[in-house]
Amino acid sequence: MSRPPVPLPAEHIPPGTAEWRTPNAERWLAAAPARWAHPLWTLPALVASLVWDIAEAPVAPCTSTAPCGTDWLGLGMAVVSLLTLYWVWRQPRLALAGLAATLTGFAVEGGFTSALGEPSALAFLMAVAFTTAGLIHRLAAAGRQRARALEAAGPVAQPLPAAARTFRRGRLSFVLAALLLGVAGFGCWQVQQVVDAYEERAAGATRLSGRVTALEQDDDIDIVTVEADGRTHRFETAYPEDFPVGSRADIVVDGDWAALVAEPYDAIGWELLAVAGSVAGLAFLANGVDGRRRSQRLRREPLPVLHVLVREGHDDGRTWVFAADDPEGLRPILHFHSLYAFEEEKEDEDGGDAAVVELDRITEILKGEDPPPPLREAVLYGVPHAGAEVAFVAFDDEDDVEVSVQCSVTAVKPVGPRSTGHGQRRHERENPQRPRDEIAADMTPSTGPRTWTAHGLSRAVGLGLLLVQGGGIWAALEDGPSWHWLWLVVGLPWLVTVVATALTWRITADRDGLWVTGAWRVRRVPWSVITSVRHSDDGIRIGRAEDSSVELSPTGWAWLERHLGREPHAARTVEELRALLLHPELRPLEEAPAGRQGMPVGPPLVVVSALWGVAVLLLL
Repeated sequence: MSRPPVPLPAEHIPPGTAEWRTPNAERWLAAAPARWAHPLWTLPALVASLVWDIAEAPVAPCTSTAPCGTDWLGLGMAVVSLLTLYWVWRQPRLALAGLAATLTGFAVEGGFTSALGEPSALAFLMAVAFTTAGLIHRLAAAGRQRARALEAAGPVAQPLPAAARTFRRGRLSFVLAALLLGVAGFGCWQVQQVVDAYEERAAGATRLSGRVTALEQDDDIDIVTVEADGRTHRFETAYPEDFPVGSRADIVVDGDWAALVAEPYDAIGWELLAVAGSVAGLAFLANGVDGRRRSQRLRREPLPVLHVLVREGHDDGRTWVFAADDPEGLRPILHFHSLYAFEEEKEDEDGGDAAVVELDRITEILKGEDPPPPLREAVLYGVPHAGAEVAFVAFDDEDDVEVSVQCSVTAVKPVGPRSTGHGQRRHERENPQRPRDEIAADMTPSTGPRTWTAHGLSRAVGLGLLLVQGGGIWAALEDGPSWHWLWLVVGLPWLVTVVATALTWRITADRDGLWVTGAWRVRRVPWSVITSVRHSDDGIRIGRAEDSSVELSPTGWAWLERHLGREPHAARTVEELRALLLHPELRPLEEAPAGRQGMPVGPPLVVVSALWGVAVLLLL
């Protein structure tokens, strides 16, 4: 039987605070953005169409009249485009502005005209339209959720607790933004230094016209040879197609220094640094400004309050909010990450003890010894909707004598609409406190052994890592004996282990215990020594008394499964194993034969890897 929620004394609940009950919560969830508008669907379409359009766009040749120098406008558009892709996920309003700027650049380059005859340009416009519709839908849904949250809260409004009013957001983002924008500025300065050095040298150099006599490659670097004024000059080039053998090429010569007029210098490294620093710095800056603005709005005036239940996620530290009439914590409504807020004086007074307690807690989590967090009564301050900032007051556990105040540090996210039973069951199973009796009720006793094995997504992860492994072996061996072979010694054993586990992990339950098939062996774990079964970090851990735990990892990709609207297969496996552990009457009556116990594929995979390495050496 699950523990009742940790109560919140009446003196900490503002008078007139409304309970956020299941009917109102269901109406709020029904207003959440639809699945088609989720960035998981719109963003890949936008990225794929953008890459396709860039790949298909004609590249203007480098000529003496139009040399390929630094294109500051193009670099700026690259920064805007990359930021827009990030903002589609995090900042819908900024993403709309970024898409508008991208379309403006697209129009200037003649993209709308080319869209009539080029499939890539048309696909890009369609992806932009789809993404824009998704962004507008998400903003409209947030507005509807805000209205329904206000309706549920009623007319009561209260100021934030004193500790929450001193909480500040965005400091780390501003620091990182300053550092990264400084890096971007340094990159721009270095680019300009390269440009200025070339122009200064070229101004006093002699300009000659020569004939291209050869094109060759040296360590994958294209080299163009030009004969001019009786001398032979060799230049690196990024566009060898612009210099066919026999064509004319203009160069500038100053003593032993010479350069192609069409490709005067190479500053691509500094340009990439400037772009990367600008994108990352502006992203952090936007996050900091947005977080600071939202937290200031939260402190500005009295806020609606709702009486709810909260629980901290056991694996990811997220705060999950439940309806006040859901004492079992079966149906989460929304989630966010939060941090404790302290009043200035109290923080100085108790900061040392709090740090020690937090360090002990982190140690317990890393060891897997921390108890499941309790469900707690809380008062939620703010108007919850997708993208909102909120704060709440609650006891951490039943032994506390003072309430804690926590403020969100990530935007509120609804768990998704409850329109189907499948979605509801999926979110219930994400909850680590789902009653074990309910899980057991879904299971029927069986005579023969029960088996859980790698499913489609787990095998897809394994195949993807197998391709990485094959490519890594090729890359390490293609240049012959070198220090790159150390990568094989260090990384290959780990990679073979995770590939073999993801492809063929298997757990078989029989009368006496579990057969656990990993990458290298099959282990027997009797029921009598099993102390716990957990799903964490895309792995399954089976705790054993007076012995190390048995682990399988990876067993899938839970994050992607949840975002695709599916129940994580490994999480369901763990739930059913727990039910068998706690309900002996559900365990199989027979012992598993050898054919049902599984077979590790780590050793065969080592042989395959070795044969692949030999083949690579023979082919190169």
